[in-house]
Amino acid sequence: MPEILAQPLSPTSLAPWAVTSTRGRLYPEPEDPTRSPWQRDRDRIIHSRAFRRLQYKTQVFVFHEGDHFRTRLTHSIEVAQIARSLARRLRLGEDLAEALALAHDLGHPPFGHAGEEALDTAMRPKGRFDHNAQSLKHVTLLERRYAGFDGLNLTWETLEGLAKHNGPVRRPASYLVQYNERHDLELPTHASAEAQVAALADDIAYNNHDLEDGIRAGLFRLEEVAELSLPGGALAEARAAHPDMPPGRAAPEMVRRVISAMVNDVAAESERRIRLLAPASAQDIRAAPAPVVAFSEGMARANADVRAFLMERMYRHFRVNRATQKSKRALQMLFQLLHGGPQMLPDEWRARAGEAGTLQAAETVCDYIAGMTDRFALEEYRRLTDPHVGG
Repeated sequence: MPEILAQPLSPTSLAPWAVTSTRGRLYPEPEDPTRSPWQRDRDRIIHSRAFRRLQYKTQVFVFHEGDHFRTRLTHSIEVAQIARSLARRLRLGEDLAEALALAHDLGHPPFGHAGEEALDTAMRPKGRFDHNAQSLKHVTLLERRYAGFDGLNLTWETLEGLAKHNGPVRRPASYLVQYNERHDLELPTHASAEAQVAALADDIAYNNHDLEDGIRAGLFRLEEVAELSLPGGALAEARAAHPDMPPGRAAPEMVRRVISAMVNDVAAESERRIRLLAPASAQDIRAAPAPVVAFSEGMARANADVRAFLMERMYRHFRVNRATQKSKRALQMLFQLLHGGPQMLPDEWRARAGEAGTLQAAETVCDYIAGMTDRFALEEYRRLTDPHVGG
C-alpha cells in the first residue's frame, strides 16, 4: 500500500525519524483535506463512547469519593498535554503523540487496576485480560459508530502505538494475535518515537498526580513526600521562590515543578540516545535495540523512589485496599453471574455471547464489563444481586 503524506504537517520542521506519513487504515478511506491522519484519529477517539466513559472510571479513587480526584478521563487529558510538549521538544509528530495519549486507557475496566486484576482472574484458564489489548479491541471492534466498519478505523501508527504501549510485545493476548493476523502491527519491534513519548508521558502524569491526590485525600502529608529527593527538591525551590506561598498551593506547585524536571530530563536523555543511534527514519527507531525515549538513570531512580512511596503509602493504604477488595468482589460476581447466565445480558450482548459457560460467553462478558464505568458496574451489581432492585 503506498504511503499517504500526512498533511498538513511540514516534514521539514520535524526530525527525520519522526512519523510524517501513514501506512493507512485497515479499511481504506479518502484522507481528510483539512486534518492530518492523526488529527482525524484524535477526533474519532474523542467522539467515541469509550472515551466519554473514562469520566466515571477510577484512577485511584472511585468516582463518588470526591469531585477533585483524577479520573481516567482527566488523567488522559493530562497525559496528552505532557505528550504534546515532549513531542514538540523532540521535533516529533504532536498529533500522533496526542492521539495515543488520549486513547491509551480506553481499555481500562471500572475500578482501575483492581478491575483489571478481577477480570484477569475471572478469565483464567480461558485466557487473560490485558488493558492494552482491550484498548486495541475497543478501537478496532467494540466501537460501532460507522456504517462501513466496526471500530474507529484508526491509522496503522496509532494502532501500533496502542498495542506496544509497554514496548515490544513478546506474549500477545489472544485478541492482539487475532487482529495482528489481519493487520500486521510488527509486534516484536519498538513503536515509533511518538508512541514512546506517549508512554513516558503516562508515567510522568500518573506518579505526580497520584502524589497530589494522595495529599488531598489525607493518605500522607506534604512533608512526608518532601523526604523524597525529587519532590523534596522541587518543594524547596517553590518555597524559596514564593516564601509567602499559601499552604494549599504548595502541593500543586511542587508537582508542577517535578513534571517540568521530568519532561526536561526525558528530552535531554532522548536527544542523547538519538545522537548515539543516528537514525535516518522512523523505521530505524522501531528497529533500535532499546527505546530512544527514556528517563536518565538518575531520574529513573528518583521516579522509582516516588513509585515505591506511592505503593506503600497510597496503593496499599487500608482505605484504598478496602475499596479495591469490594470492587474486585463486585466484578468477579458480575462475571460469574453473566458467564453462567448470558440470558441476563442486554440483547446485543446476549446475541454475541452464545451458550453459557463457553469461551465465547467469557470473552463477551469480559468485553461487556470492561466497558462499564464505575457507576454502571455498581448499578449492574445491585440489579443482579439485590431482589429489591428492578432489572
